[in-house]
Amino acid sequence: TYLSGCESDWHLSNCCNGKHVGSRHRVVFVACFLLLNIIFLIRSRKKLPAEMISRNNFSVWNILKKCIGMELSKIAMPVVFNEPLSFLQRISEYMEHTHLIHKACSLSDSIDRMQVVAAFAVSAVASQWERTGKPFNPLLGETYELTREDEGYRLISEQVSHHPPISAFHAESLKKEFEFHGSIYPKLKFWGKSVEAEPKGTMTLELLKHKEAYTWTNPMCCVHNIILGKLWIEQYGTVEIVNHRTGDKCVLNFKPCGMFGKELHKVEGHIQDKSKKKRRVIYGKWTECMYSVDPKVYEAYKKSEKKSGGESKNCEAEEADEMPEVQETVTVIPGSALLWRITPRPAHSAQMYNFTSFAITLNELEPSMERLLSPTDCRLRPDIRAMENGDIDLASSEKERLEEKQRAARRERSKDEEEWSTRWFQMGTNPHTGAEDWLYTGGYFDRNFTDCPNIY
Repeated sequence: TYLSGCESDWHLSNCCNGKHVGSRHRVVFVACFLLLNIIFLIRSRKKLPAEMISRNNFSVWNILKKCIGMELSKIAMPVVFNEPLSFLQRISEYMEHTHLIHKACSLSDSIDRMQVVAAFAVSAVASQWERTGKPFNPLLGETYELTREDEGYRLISEQVSHHPPISAFHAESLKKEFEFHGSIYPKLKFWGKSVEAEPKGTMTLELLKHKEAYTWTNPMCCVHNIILGKLWIEQYGTVEIVNHRTGDKCVLNFKPCGMFGKELHKVEGHIQDKSKKKRRVIYGKWTECMYSVDPKVYEAYKKSEKKSGGESKNCEAEEADEMPEVQETVTVIPGSALLWRITPRPAHSAQMYNFTSFAITLNELEPSMERLLSPTDCRLRPDIRAMENGDIDLASSEKERLEEKQRAARRERSKDEEEWSTRWFQMGTNPHTGAEDWLYTGGYFDRNFTDCPNIY
């Protein structure tokens, strides 16, 4: 009632615009905002307003055939190849398994913490599986916020650069237990039959109670069968997670599929302490689960498996780019500890762009939320909203309108010799790596949005 009444509208607008109001009203405003958040979580939607639009009558080859070997960030793609989320919202999917961070915070041993952080790093990219739709490129100045009382965190992200496209994010525990932040510059290249995405940028996780900082970069991602056949995704490359306080390190190998498909989705690696002694072996699949086991047990198991010919079964694909048959789930080595298991997707996921249950909620917009959000929030973006509602023509025309509006604004700034100014992040130095990074300057959740740009 407080948020919906006429008198309360005045208080709400003053709170949101940073004007001075009585402390009682501020307390009530914050309490109501938290209550709305809890109600929203209880009522969160279980499906999208409309099912996924068929792409059967569209050929991506007609668009990409002149782009082989090129970087694709400047190539305009028809909206039908998108999914109804902004890339900023895709970034927030890193937080789906935040319970792993809370678990790491609760552990007293640094090796135990490292193996749970490693599981979190894998879980953060697990939602990529079968997500072959391209998220919408964020507009310059676009933002996304996500507060999850049930998981104990809040997140803010901002598109801080358009060329090159750079997205910065900052998540923090509501109880001051952790901070998780980074900036991502996704480089996309088309190689004829596949599109390769290199997620340039460093992830930083700080466990504040332990005064620890962990950093890593995400693996490469590749979408196969762009021209013909069923699209499928693999992730590959080495991910190195460093604990900058203890010197512990975890090296994870996201294995490429290969010609026979037996390595599809597999992740294997180890944790070593600062003396480079192996302390744990980590293994599993990024699409399913991750386990930890003692290195001696792991080596003994591998030797016995080799003697018995346990890995002799192969499933050869007709061509290297065809998706191999998915092999049986992870074989659990005796003595292993389960670190993480993926949350099953809803039964109707295939009709909902292969979204997880978490992803389905990300663009939901309750009427009561509109007055609380920054005017730059993705949820207010009309092209994404139209696509989510199944109106592909409106989504396409709105996407073109927004992109032209962005180009016109850039021309005006160029004419006035005016530099773009970011709102919530600034370029600085990552204190743990010494590298340049986009760092959160604070203040977003004070909700003073008076000087936010008009981008929609």
